[in-house]
Amino acid sequence: MIRMAICDDQEQAVALHGQIARKAMAQLGVGCEITPYTQSANLLWDISDDHFFYDLILLDIEMPGLNGMEMAGRIREFLPKVRIIFVTSHMQYAIDAFELSIFRYVPKGELEERLAAAVTDAAKLIQMENQGTYTIHTSSRLERIPLGDICCVRREGRGAAIVTSRGVSRVRKSLQQVYGELSAPEFIFIDRGCIVNILHVMKVSGGVALLKSGEQLPISRAHLQQVKEQINRFWGERI
Repeated sequence: MIRMAICDDQEQAVALHGQIARKAMAQLGVGCEITPYTQSANLLWDISDDHFFYDLILLDIEMPGLNGMEMAGRIREFLPKVRIIFVTSHMQYAIDAFELSIFRYVPKGELEERLAAAVTDAAKLIQMENQGTYTIHTSSRLERIPLGDICCVRREGRGAAIVTSRGVSRVRKSLQQVYGELSAPEFIFIDRGCIVNILHVMKVSGGVALLKSGEQLPISRAHLQQVKEQINRFWGERI
């Protein structure tokens, strides 16, 4: 089940976006729960509750009060992992909002053609992120880490350090052994001493993988071409 919010100051737009989103989810075979908003303040009020969350938000940029750009920044404070799709008449905002990690921009003039595809792609990504866990089981502790939360895994002495947004978990296993136990296509070697989660990679440039967290991981020259091919193949097969 994917929880989705749609925020636009025009009721007709909210209804239309909801209709397109529901149809896209139905064709994908994924359940969804959609909450409509015509006032950005009401959306912010709801998500400020610790027990209230959304997986995906469709957001208009041109709204009275807080506009979509300002809203996205506030939303990230409460829901750092939420996927945001901007529906806008002004595509120049796309450049300004890079740091907000907006999932997709849909021009209002191409709504029918592009919104369904954007929602479908976001839903596939959310499903991938929510699948599976990595279990650390020792005589003194049991820890289950969602695979989607793992940014990267680094060699650390004779063991490995599993890095998530919440911190670092260490295991007394080789990097190769952890890689085998992860057993998921989104994890790839970018260096002999580092595995990265493709879902967390924003871009690859100049021999560096830039993660959503802002961290930059160097890619060894020997792995660079293979890393690019693996990332392209991964997304080509899924979106």
